[in-house]
Amino acid sequence: EVQLVESGGGLIHTGGSLRLSCEASGFTFDDYAIGWFRQAPGKAREGVACLSHADDDSTYYLDSVKGRFTISRDNAKNTLYLQMNSLKPEDTAVYYCNVRLYGINYRGKGTLVTVSS
Repeated sequence: EVQLVESGGGLIHTGGSLRLSCEASGFTFDDYAIGWFRQAPGKAREGVACLSHADDDSTYYLDSVKGRFTISRDNAKNTLYLQMNSLKPEDTAVYYCNVRLYGINYRGKGTLVTVSS
């Protein structure tokens, strides 16, 4: 069974930093691209960052987070990270990690990030 468990969210002031983690199980972690999405209240879900599989270093970042967020993975721990620096109120959202396996998207329950102004 594929499982993704996010953690690390919380309440933070503008300009602060948080590191999100996503522990994965049920699939060969380093064989697949994996990424972070977020959904703010009343807004559509958007892709924040994506990291390719272990043999490819390519990454994707949403324009509004470039230079502030860094996605990384520890294949030995089956864990995906999102380091978020210089946080802004508009980063407030529930953050989910997502992996696509055989045409099916799997995501966790998410972790809430609230950035106060």
